[in-house]
Amino acid sequence: MTERTGSTRYEIELVGHASERVLRPVIDEFTVELADAGTTRIVGHVRDSSHLSGRLAHFTSLNVEVIALRRLDHGSSGQHPNTSPSPELEGEQS
Repeated sequence: MTERTGSTRYEIELVGHASERVLRPVIDEFTVELADAGTTRIVGHVRDSSHLSGRLAHFTSLNVEVIALRRLDHGSSGQHPNTSPSPELEGEQS
């Protein structure tokens, strides 16, 4: 992984609704959302690859399955990048 300057916003998705014990190390620096689909979505800024690796290591050390890791664009609302239609499909209907 290439080191970047500044922080990058990431979304980490976990299987199940994470407990307080699982979330304790990240609660102050990440936004946590318990999704209706039975997953936990964590969004926040990560300083560098070591910071990201540490967060992922924490979850795996507790046997929590990480099902998605997404780097979000700067200025993103935290919405999944594939939620808006691509320009070539806007005029088409099924």
